[in-house]
Amino acid sequence: MDKILNLGRYIFPLSFLLYVGLHLGKPEVGASFVPDYIPFPLFWNYFTLVCISAFIISAVIGKYDKLSYVLMALYVILMAVLVHMPRSMGHELDAGLMSANLDREKELEMVNIFRNIMVAGALMAFAKFVAKDKRVIG
Repeated sequence: MDKILNLGRYIFPLSFLLYVGLHLGKPEVGASFVPDYIPFPLFWNYFTLVCISAFIISAVIGKYDKLSYVLMALYVILMAVLVHMPRSMGHELDAGLMSANLDREKELEMVNIFRNIMVAGALMAFAKFVAKDKRVIG
């Protein structure tokens, strides 16, 4: 049973490959989440792709993994606060959406906030209990 449970060390960070695929395959979607006051949304989409890829590699090979889990948790929390929270209140959503669609989009953003909180908690737990390389963060 422990051998099966040990797979979680790899399954969790590899699940972030979905985000790599989304940022690479649909860059305009990732860029649409960048707030209007931040310039160069496509740059930030690809920069995020690189950061998530670095996190995955670090977590899987176990080098600087504690640091990568903590930085990824920080990123996820910042996304919840700076992107999903304002959007859940209707900011930066397409003003042309009909009322029913706008309400649905706001609800989906609330789901994103809850998801980000859960993922941040898991990332912090992995940093505390799973990470092996504690050189940068003891």
